[in-house]
Amino acid sequence: MPAIAGPSSSPQKHVVGSRSESIGGVRSAEVNTSRKRKLRSDSAAEVSATVVLPVNSISTPMKWKSPRRCAVSIPKTSDEEIKEDSNEKLENPVISVCLEVKSKWNPKDDEQMKAVKEALHVSKAPSTVVCREDEQRRVFEFVKGCMEQKKAGSLYICGCPGTGKSLSMEKVRLQAEEWAKQAGLHCPETVSVNCTSLTKSTDIFSKILGNYESGKKANGSFSPLQQLQRLFSQKQQQSRSKMMLIIADEMDYLITRDRGVLHELFMLTTLPFSRCILIGTVFCVINVHFLKSVSYGQTSFKFKVRICPPGVANAIDLADRFLPKLKSLNCKPLVVTFRAYSKDQILRILQERLVALPFVAFQSNALEICARKVSAASGDMRKALCVCRSALEILEIEVRGSIDQEPKGPVPECQVVKMDHMIAALSKTFKSPIVDTIQSLPQHQQIIVCSAAKAFRGSKKDRTIAELNKLYLEICKSSMITPAGITEFSNMCTVLNDQGILKLSHARDDKLKRVSLRVDEADITFALKEIRFFRNCLL
Repeated sequence: MPAIAGPSSSPQKHVVGSRSESIGGVRSAEVNTSRKRKLRSDSAAEVSATVVLPVNSISTPMKWKSPRRCAVSIPKTSDEEIKEDSNEKLENPVISVCLEVKSKWNPKDDEQMKAVKEALHVSKAPSTVVCREDEQRRVFEFVKGCMEQKKAGSLYICGCPGTGKSLSMEKVRLQAEEWAKQAGLHCPETVSVNCTSLTKSTDIFSKILGNYESGKKANGSFSPLQQLQRLFSQKQQQSRSKMMLIIADEMDYLITRDRGVLHELFMLTTLPFSRCILIGTVFCVINVHFLKSVSYGQTSFKFKVRICPPGVANAIDLADRFLPKLKSLNCKPLVVTFRAYSKDQILRILQERLVALPFVAFQSNALEICARKVSAASGDMRKALCVCRSALEILEIEVRGSIDQEPKGPVPECQVVKMDHMIAALSKTFKSPIVDTIQSLPQHQQIIVCSAAKAFRGSKKDRTIAELNKLYLEICKSSMITPAGITEFSNMCTVLNDQGILKLSHARDDKLKRVSLRVDEADITFALKEIRFFRNCLL
């Protein structure tokens, strides 16, 4: 008979006793192996169910197992029971939320692809303009001060294209209207003019007058400028004493030979009863061409850039160069500079646009190489968005091609925009057109270009066609290539002149025409470096 556990006995002792009884031979010999396994299974389950064990109640030490380990170790436990048990242990709302932060990106889904393209489109205005908080604050404080004092003023914003000037001005306009409502002031009348859309530079005065006197018939005896000057030279009625916010985008298009339109526009803010707050954005750029190299890991490529370096706003000062009269009248406008975006700023803006999507479509290193390249080239955010959209289109073409073809290998689980897609898009966007032109030339014209690059390496900037032809003949002879005659050589030089690669001077005799290079030697080297013959010639 098995021993019955007393009141002081623990459940563990009972389990051990029953197990030893079954093994020790109290039961009959007909008990088969499966019955023994079942008893062991039952005993293991009872042991695992005991979570809190008294220290002194166990006579024989036994190792405690977790329910999952016991379930796995039981020979006849089904896979379904194990899976159900593990699911119960892993049920955690916090973990499930973290795992489902981003759904899976599928480039074959048209809706997902459309959502990413819209997020990266230039016309998609973000809710907040990041990396331009300081500039927006300065412009808003200027507008706020003019509205509080009911005083006219002028400000101009200069910077490279794609640095957030127009977008920031729209945000400042909304901020000014909201602040005026909270302060109990009249909201300013806003006139936003893109000067590139004007037929004539003087049409900007018609735009301002039309907004100021909406619904009234214009006086035909005076020009729009004269009518504005008369209005702002006399005291206005209380109903017409609202401030007017004039935002002239791309104001450099108003520059005429005598700069009269710009003078008169800024002079409107100096009239005694003027209520104009003039903000003009100016496009600034310096024609600096150079070949720059960008490396990322083992990837390296060169490109030709035309950039606006930091500090260019001080080099191109509109008030000093185009508005000397305003400076003499002591009404020089306030200057706010929008510098080119840095690599970190471009990366942050791209991430801000993509973080709202419920999936991940770009690798982080692909976005980083895009930010590096664009910041080194120009700092133009619009260019960065264009590159990302181009990389997305390259992935889309690749996915469609894989759908049309029969799969020969395993299909990748996650197809996102990777480094190779981004590098292809960058090369497509930033490749110099002159490089394409040189690469598409016939062989003999390429030899002439190569000869010119070698001829003009020294201090001598030009040579005669006869001197260039001599160098051309030497290269052809060393490479066992049949050279062209002098007449054909002169005609090829004329073709290269028409394509903007060489520059020919006029002379009676073709041999006496002087030749000079119009392109950079680095462009020639970059275009022909993949061909061993030209690479050896340019050494």
